[in-house]
Amino acid sequence: MSKQVLMLVGDYAEDYETMVPYQFLTGLGYTVHAVCPDKKVGDTIATAIHDFEGDQTYSEKRGHNFAINYDFSTVNTNDYVGLVIPGGRSPEYLRMNDRVIEIVREFDAAKKPIASVCHGAQLLAAADILKGRLCSAYPACAAEVKLAGGQYADIPVTDAVTDGHLVTAPAWPAHPAWMAQFIKALGATITL
Repeated sequence: MSKQVLMLVGDYAEDYETMVPYQFLTGLGYTVHAVCPDKKVGDTIATAIHDFEGDQTYSEKRGHNFAINYDFSTVNTNDYVGLVIPGGRSPEYLRMNDRVIEIVREFDAAKKPIASVCHGAQLLAAADILKGRLCSAYPACAAEVKLAGGQYADIPVTDAVTDGHLVTAPAWPAHPAWMAQFIKALGATITL
């Protein structure tokens, strides 16, 4: 079976929520195809760094450029074992693309692991795959989860939750729990 994972990104995807899963999965031997509508191999997206500094919501600063390494137009979901949806502001843009919605639905219909963090829940809600499911997200996205028929998991920012093949977390501080649960959903094991 393929060891390829698809990552859906767009401008102002959260920096850590993009870079860390990409590097983590690559380090474990997965090939991660980072794709974005209207971008080609070698193009970049701008990322944003969201931080928790005691304000009512996160602060946002410009992050790194992140390179697209695969063409969006050639994505065939049959080629992948899992899907990663980083948060940040990119899900606002991505959820308006019909092919992005199809991709999310195809992964869900095939019961392939989907890892979503932070505002990624906006994309899950737009794809209409949350009915009856437990889903964590950045607290400001609780409304989208509930309106889409999901049950919002109000968990600590360092935790993640798995419901079937859906692995979700509130924000980047949950990376250890989120990635551990996603790896398990992919059927991989890590031994020390």
